[in-house]
Amino acid sequence: MSQATPQAPSERGPDTGAEQARERGLARFAQRTAAWTETWFPDAYVFALVGVVVVSLAAFVNGSSPRVVAEAFGGGFWDLTAFTLQMAMVVLTGYIVATSPPVARLIERIARVPSTPRGAVAFVALLSCLVSMLNWGLSLVFSGLLARAIARRPDLRADYRALGAAAYLGLGAVWALGLSSSAAQLQATPASLPPELLEITGVLDFGATILTWQSLVMAAVLIVLSVVIAWASAPRGEAVRTAEDLGVDLDDRVAEPAARTRPGEWLEHSRILPALIGMLTLLWLVWQFIDLPVLTVLSNLNGYLLVFLVLGLVLHGTPRRFLDATTKAVPSTAGVLVQFPLYAAMAAILTRAEGRGGVTVSEHLADLFTGIGGGGAFAVVIALYTALLGLLVPSGGGKWLVEAPYVMQSASDVGMNLGWTVQIYNAAEALPNLVNPFFMLPLLAVLGLRARDLVGFTFLQFLFHLPVVLLLLWLLGMTFEYVPPVMP
Repeated sequence: MSQATPQAPSERGPDTGAEQARERGLARFAQRTAAWTETWFPDAYVFALVGVVVVSLAAFVNGSSPRVVAEAFGGGFWDLTAFTLQMAMVVLTGYIVATSPPVARLIERIARVPSTPRGAVAFVALLSCLVSMLNWGLSLVFSGLLARAIARRPDLRADYRALGAAAYLGLGAVWALGLSSSAAQLQATPASLPPELLEITGVLDFGATILTWQSLVMAAVLIVLSVVIAWASAPRGEAVRTAEDLGVDLDDRVAEPAARTRPGEWLEHSRILPALIGMLTLLWLVWQFIDLPVLTVLSNLNGYLLVFLVLGLVLHGTPRRFLDATTKAVPSTAGVLVQFPLYAAMAAILTRAEGRGGVTVSEHLADLFTGIGGGGAFAVVIALYTALLGLLVPSGGGKWLVEAPYVMQSASDVGMNLGWTVQIYNAAEALPNLVNPFFMLPLLAVLGLRARDLVGFTFLQFLFHLPVVLLLLWLLGMTFEYVPPVMP
């Protein structure tokens, strides 16, 4: 394993030694935290199982009978089958688009843009955040491939760990404020909303959530903050660890497709079918914008997934390349497919299992949060609760199904704008991702690194993001007025 080449003292500056010592100290503390998490935290699916047990016990304590709890569990288990598939498709389509040949060529081209190592880290952080506003799955894979492409540059000796952490910032900072926000997508799709939640919130299109000026301002502030911290915290001089130093193979060459051996394979390798399907989808999209309001089209989760899926097909060029990419992407959807039914069951137990006096656990929790009152205090408390729960239940859309019934009921009771309440959840939901390594897994597979290699940098981001997010939620929340639910 080769050693890093030391820079001259004049290049490092007079305080470099002290800066490196501080960097090592902070990184050492954060990496110990990551190591503890990796050692003691079980798989996210185990947390979902534990969650079902906990809410069941809470229902028993509330006076619900075993039969009532069991019926709520079984009756609600498949309530969100459509939404489960939709969220799995968000991950799948993002992966497929990111690994297509045109995107791969684009990545190689833009990897030549940065001119300094620290600038490269900031550049990856910026693109990771911007792409995550479109699709968080796309952001993870795209940014990981970009980090690898930059690391292959012989003229730019950037720290590979810092590049990897920067590639993760889209999911750790702003993904839930973008178009692939699970909570915002769910609230805008009446067919996917559980009946109990629909009665409380009505339908909230993107104009009430992620496309409000307050949400866009928050996203812009967090993107700038993320990029600045990524630039300032990138190691320099002898502290730099390249991919070669870390023993990571950066060879991304793709094997040539096997020769065709039968006539039927002609269609598999033909570009005609993807082009025709792409044209048909484009015509459909154009007519959607002609016939419907823009916000309605943008808020249509099924339409969003259709466009991304067909875009992946077109970008891969042939059905065979598309199917090969899909095969590689499917394992990344496993967590969504097996966890979301458990979250649906939890939500059903909370909202349907009546106890003493015909009151559910969800109604008790709503009363608890209603007692906080409205205004900034409500926003801060809900945000802290969401972030804390996110450390234990790492699932944006699934966790919203558990929280939403009582959080949104409380918001309605105290007169907090329901659309902004969704954004309170979204902004706070991203924070635990900077500490909890579960959502790093697809990126780590692309980078060839371990979670502890990145968490030293993402933990630093968390320390800055937490107070800024809470302050913005407090201040921006004051600009909203309560709007009654709109039923479909």
